[in-house]
Amino acid sequence: MLDKGKQLLGYLTVEARGNYFRGAALVTDFRGIPTDFRYTEPVQPTKLERILYGGALDVYLREEVILDNLLDAVETRPVLWLVNAADLMLPVQKLSRLPAMLVESSNRSPLDASGLFEPTTEQCVFIFQADNISAPLRMTVPDDSIQGVAQFVQTLSSAAEGMDLLEPFGRIDKALEAIGDSETKQK
Repeated sequence: MLDKGKQLLGYLTVEARGNYFRGAALVTDFRGIPTDFRYTEPVQPTKLERILYGGALDVYLREEVILDNLLDAVETRPVLWLVNAADLMLPVQKLSRLPAMLVESSNRSPLDASGLFEPTTEQCVFIFQADNISAPLRMTVPDDSIQGVAQFVQTLSSAAEGMDLLEPFGRIDKALEAIGDSETKQK
């Protein structure tokens, strides 16, 4: 196993706001220190593109325009990608060839110790205890990744020793907001 300082987690988000889409990827070490940050400029489809692509427009923009470009641009390779929407798991896993999962907070009572996990009644959804204090986290994995859940929990629990696993998503949101504010001021 690699030294904790060398292992990296990737965080990826794609958002649709109003008439545009944009995405960002943040890679951190197991202390939460950024090693790479990439984002896309807002992509605003035209009225004609909306008509021609129809219901496939969202999928096309998320997967082929935003995710493909973000994952290609990231220079440091994480051991796992954490996403903030279930519909990003499979495309991220396919494009990056790395495990991708949705990790969210839960309101469940803590499990007995960090590193423990248990399945829920939902397919491919697990509850895991990342640290000894907080509520367990909810992890959703693609069907073909179920055999790796124990290793994913071990990796995430190791990272949770030095960082809040969900906090980088907030940093991404703030960074995109700051980028948008600075672009607005320049115009």
